[in-house]
This record gives sequence, structure tokens and C-alpha cells, in this order.
Amino acid sequence: MNYIEVIFAVEPPEPGTEILIAQLADLGFESFEETDSGVKAYIKNDEFKEDSINDLEILNFPSFKISFEFKEIEQKNWNEIWESSYEPVLIADKVYIRASFHPEKRDIKYQMLIDPKMSFGTAHHETTSLIIEQMLQENFQGKKVLDMGCGTGVLAILAEMMGASLVDAIDNDPNACENAQENVNENKCRNINVHLGVAENINAVYDVILVNINKNTLIKDMERYSSHLTGNGIILFSGFYMEDLEVIRLHAQNTGLVFDKAEYRNNWIVARFTKQN
Repeated sequence: MNYIEVIFAVEPPEPGTEILIAQLADLGFESFEETDSGVKAYIKNDEFKEDSINDLEILNFPSFKISFEFKEIEQKNWNEIWESSYEPVLIADKVYIRASFHPEKRDIKYQMLIDPKMSFGTAHHETTSLIIEQMLQENFQGKKVLDMGCGTGVLAILAEMMGASLVDAIDNDPNACENAQENVNENKCRNINVHLGVAENINAVYDVILVNINKNTLIKDMERYSSHLTGNGIILFSGFYMEDLEVIRLHAQNTGLVFDKAEYRNNWIVARFTKQN
């Protein structure tokens, strides 16, 4: 399988590049290599549609100037580029996320092996790392957890490592589910079930729900998340921008969720809510 490499020039690069990466991930782009002037993005050639790029929301933002060019690359070159650009991630000196070609790191409380072959969520992006930082402040011991939009499964795996008794990881992308299951197996997890589906497929009640999804989908499914959260349960929302917090908070409030706090980084946010008992 050959891939398409799309090279984006972004002015200004920050925070434009991070916003662009998030929107490209929604189009099915699988990996990204940030450059001084923007980002290189990769997608399977049979999934590439130039019109979809032209319709990206960020291209209509007056504060950014973005141009791009693309070319087809062979699978072997794709692997070389991916391995050379993908670095391990250390979060709060407690979580170390590496690929199979990275060395292990000693004296780290939570160390996991994540090979993001066809999915999003390596903790390089602010949304994932922000959720992980918040997870480290929560108690997962014996809890039932939902990881919605699981991508690589990194949040689900961390939840089990932190003591969760059951984790359901759901994604609407078959490739993401396959990759998440591989990572679950690689990390020898026993309490994680990976499911292909959407919010309508949720059929259990959870103590903790983790949602890293774009704003519109999050709002659309807000009531369903709330209805499947235990009284006094915790929900962490991410995948949206700082300016979207108020509309997220209002929709959450209407479903019985109470806003607790939020953390920010480069215009991205993680927001913590609890369920009214």
C-alpha cells in the first residue's frame, strides 16, 4: 500500500499546525511530522481526497495562511519516515509512551508500548497529554471506564494500569480498533474490550468516561454520555479549543453534568465534569 505525503506550510506555525493536525486526523490522516514551517501529513493513497483538504475549516480562518502540495510515496519510505519522526513521550515523570523501536526507560510508574500504525493518539498532541495529566490526578482503582474515540487505546491502557477493573474502548474507525487491540495485547492488558462503534452503541454504566472527540460530535452525544455515567461519576472531555468551553459547559449542564475545572495548553483544553447524584 502506497501513501500520500501532503506538505503544509502554515503561517503562523503555532497554534495553526496543532489545529491543522487535529482536523486532518478527522479526515483519516494517520501520522504527522511537524516541520519548521508547518507539517507533513500521511494518508493511504486510496483514501486521499484533495477536495476534503480544500474544505478544511482552518483554511477559512483569516488568522492563518496555509498552502500545501502532495506526492505519492512508497510504503517502505513511509515506514522509514514514521520511525525517524516518532519520538517517545514522557508525561509528568510518571507516564512513558514509546514505540517498539524505542528503548525502555527505567523507574517510570506507567510505561506502555504504543505503535500508532493507523490511528490517532500517541500523547504527542495536547488533547491526549492533557487527559493523561488529569487521569494521573484521579482514582481508577476498581472503576469501570469508557474510552470514547480510543484511537491507539493509550488512555484505555493507562486506565487499566491505574487499577480499572473494566475498560471499554470504542472507536468508529476499524483501523483504529485493530491498532488499539494490538496495543492492548502488546501491553498484556486483560480488562480492556475494544469495540467498533459510536456513542449509540454504549450499553453499560461507567464510573469514569474519557472523551477525546471534536466539539460537534461531543455536543451531539453529550446526553448519552451523561446517561451512562454513575452518580458522582467523572467525565473528562477534550478535543476542542479554549473558546468552545462555555458552549460545552452549557450543554453538559443541561444533561446533569457539573463543571469542575479545566486545564489548557496551546489553545487546547481538557475539562472535568461530575455527574449530579
